Amino acid sequence: MSWQKRFRKLPLGVRRCGAWVVEVSLIVASGAVPFSIGLYAKEHQAQEAVPLNPVLVKTHETIAQTLSLPIYQKNPQVAPLTNFFWTAALVTPLLVTGWQLYKLGVRGQTLPKQWFGVRVVTGEDHSPGVGRVMLREGGRWGLSAGIAFAIWRYIGAYPDLGVLTGLIGLVLLGDGLSAKIDRRGRSLHDTIAGTRVVDAGEDDRTLPGSFPASPPRWLLQRPGRTTATTGEVGARQNKKAFLFFNWVRQHPRFTVLILFLFSMVVMAGLLVGAYIYLQIRAERSISAQQKNDLFIALSKQISANSNGTLAEKQTAISAAAALEDDPRVVRLLVDLLAQEKEPKVIETIQQVLVRIGLDALPELQRLNQTLAKELDALLISEAQKEETGKAADSSKKLVPPLRKNELTDAEISNNPLALVQLRLRATQEAIVKIISIKNNPGTVKDLSRTVLGQTLGAAPFDLVLDKIDVSGINFQGASLAGGSFQGTRFSSAGKDDRLGTFDDLIADLSSTDLRQANLTGAVLSYVSLENANLIRATLDRANLFEARLTGANLGSAKLIGASLEKAVLEKASLTGADLTEANLSQANLHRASLTRVGAMGTQLQLANLTESDWREADLSVANFNRAILKNANLGSTRLKGTNFNGTQLQNASFRNADLSMADFRGANLEGADFQGAIFLAPKQPVVGDQFIQTPNIATGPRIKGVDFSKVKNLDSEQIGYICENGGRHPRCQ
Repeated sequence: MSWQKRFRKLPLGVRRCGAWVVEVSLIVASGAVPFSIGLYAKEHQAQEAVPLNPVLVKTHETIAQTLSLPIYQKNPQVAPLTNFFWTAALVTPLLVTGWQLYKLGVRGQTLPKQWFGVRVVTGEDHSPGVGRVMLREGGRWGLSAGIAFAIWRYIGAYPDLGVLTGLIGLVLLGDGLSAKIDRRGRSLHDTIAGTRVVDAGEDDRTLPGSFPASPPRWLLQRPGRTTATTGEVGARQNKKAFLFFNWVRQHPRFTVLILFLFSMVVMAGLLVGAYIYLQIRAERSISAQQKNDLFIALSKQISANSNGTLAEKQTAISAAAALEDDPRVVRLLVDLLAQEKEPKVIETIQQVLVRIGLDALPELQRLNQTLAKELDALLISEAQKEETGKAADSSKKLVPPLRKNELTDAEISNNPLALVQLRLRATQEAIVKIISIKNNPGTVKDLSRTVLGQTLGAAPFDLVLDKIDVSGINFQGASLAGGSFQGTRFSSAGKDDRLGTFDDLIADLSSTDLRQANLTGAVLSYVSLENANLIRATLDRANLFEARLTGANLGSAKLIGASLEKAVLEKASLTGADLTEANLSQANLHRASLTRVGAMGTQLQLANLTESDWREADLSVANFNRAILKNANLGSTRLKGTNFNGTQLQNASFRNADLSMADFRGANLEGADFQGAIFLAPKQPVVGDQFIQTPNIATGPRIKGVDFSKVKNLDSEQIGYICENGGRHPRCQ
């Protein structure tokens, strides 16, 4: 082909570099294309989501751990097609790489090298063989990546991947430039593998791919030295053996004594070791038996006092704290809590479980979930009875939510709903106290689906976890409604003390009920709040940097001064929310609902606001600099002093919007709808006999140089304003 001939006229170094670039591009493209298709299928999935392929999960975790990348979503759900294409994105680069290595080993040329007319050969001009090619490419990529990784990890640039990429590029460049100082024009990796790159010329012959046969050992040895050297070594070894056996024959009694003493020492050591081992086993057995006896005695004591006095019950339960390291004690106490009817005994059980601490959490969580379901069942049953007119008799009638000092202990003991409420509140208080008192970041792992907040018909419980660190806890699907988390940390750095890396401790709040929760000043950076319920929650000055709130409901939430930089709020609902002076720069609000929000002074520069709905919102003095508002609905919004510099507003709707003093300079308004939009506020009428009249200051939008030629629904007054103030329109003269 003519283009191949043009390539082959270039210098060898240029062709070599070009072939390498094409080889790498083929590998990258083989993975990037199916990955992009899979990503598109994920974002536009029509089928039900499925868990991510375990192979992909493990690969992701391995890469993330190696490069210190954070993993924000532990069990991602994707479209079935995404699983297929992402698996292909993992396999195809390996196949392309293997194919190129095989071709390079057998022919000395990959397809790109054949295009550019270069060949890799050994010193004897043979094809290098697959083994030598593996050594060559391992020397190039493995050595370069290893050196770059070591520098990156220990010079303070970690975990910046841009620096790592740059370092790898520099090391590869150095490897390539090493050919300039080698007298045979070989790069470092060619020197390691014993290969070189030559001009293939016009003849692309296929040569056998194998390592050249090693020369015989006798050719590598100098004449007259082999026999003497071997003889000298053998003579020394024979002499040493002769002297040892000669000494043994001359001192037989001493030899026997030494062997006897050595045998005695070995036997004594074995006997002492066996004795110590048996003693340890016996002590452990006795300790286990004592614990077992104590547990049996405790169980009998608690059972015997089931009908005893209140003081006897409490004493027996308090004694369980002595066996806090026995998991059976926790199960015994939790089962007792599920059956106990005396409020004071329930309180004693709760105190003992709090003293036991973190080991009691799994059983408390299990009982908490059971009691929450039981409470729901009781409420549904009572509602059905009331609907059919078959309410329970007065002695068994269910009561409204229990409040402290509202019922006597006797009344609670005889009321099913009151008992369930009391037991549920006991589990809630115990869990919260354990988290507050005995939790260190990362020690508590799972509180998913736990009911800690206010629920319908439940006993009032004040969930307060202010200014503590709950990083790493899984709250997925939990109820935290009405809780107070002021200044609480939901994310923190791991052992490397760097936030945004693999070992970060990130709480999971996806699908969590946080209605009316107080999260003022909370640290929620990188936290998953996908599909969370945050209606009327308070998030003033909260840190939500790169938090994921896809599908979250933030209706009427307060986010004054909150940091949502780079946060993902795709398809989220923020209807009526207060975003005053919040920072949403570079955030993703694609198809988000923001009707009637208060966003005065909000920072939205570089944000993705495609197809977002802002109807009736107050966006005065908001900053949309270089944001993307394509197909957004800004109808009836207040845009006084809003900055749209460089904003993409294609097909956006400004119907009936107040554009007073808005800055549209540099904006793209192609297809935007300005029907009924207010460019210039009406003049204020003169009141009474004003002697001094206030001058009419221009309050219209800044539109100098803005192209309105493809804007829709402009009336004559709007066009007149555009022409008078430097805008561009076909009707302007």
